[in-house]
Amino acid sequence: MDLRDIKEFFRDFMGYIITAAVIIVIFTFIISFHPIAGNSMTPSLQEGDIVIVNKFYPNFFDFKHFQIVIVKKESKTYIKRVIGLPGEKVSYFNNLLTIDGNHFKEPFLGDVTTDDFNFEDICDIDKCPDGVIPEDYYLVLGDNRNDSNDSRNKKFGLVHKNEIKGLVILRMWPINSLGKIWLKNRIFFEKKCSFFIENYLYWSYNKKQI
Repeated sequence: MDLRDIKEFFRDFMGYIITAAVIIVIFTFIISFHPIAGNSMTPSLQEGDIVIVNKFYPNFFDFKHFQIVIVKKESKTYIKRVIGLPGEKVSYFNNLLTIDGNHFKEPFLGDVTTDDFNFEDICDIDKCPDGVIPEDYYLVLGDNRNDSNDSRNKKFGLVHKNEIKGLVILRMWPINSLGKIWLKNRIFFEKKCSFFIENYLYWSYNKKQI
């Protein structure tokens, strides 16, 4: 083996080392795979689905309405949808989401219904003295509202931003549902003065679910 062969060997070897290091960094700090266990996110995600999670997102960005996130409370991991942001007051009446007096439709729920609740029912005055979601906290719900342990349960409660470990960005299994988790739907704000403001929100939801 001459000197040129040795140089090529070490060059190839270092390439493998760098590639391995990049992969380790990516899967340690940036993305991870998360299998769906349970039915709390039905119909959007089914038990047995596998999603890719962006673990980098929580460190640099604020979460938005209707994004799907990974939540870790104590030793348990959950997958939920962000419904309420810091500073907002959230309630449901007649199966309609109300945030700060504005009404939102949630077409990703399909035929799933949500029982009525007032914000005061889920967050006591000692935890939410201003009557709104405190700074750095979020209200999260499962899409399967009748079978989900979420912020409506006082033991689960509102979720601190440090408890949100990642943003679901891609469903990779099953293959026939492979695709970006995104939301492209119309969300209507029904104001008290009886007019509607129509917005298009592009969040994380699989377009096949629409």
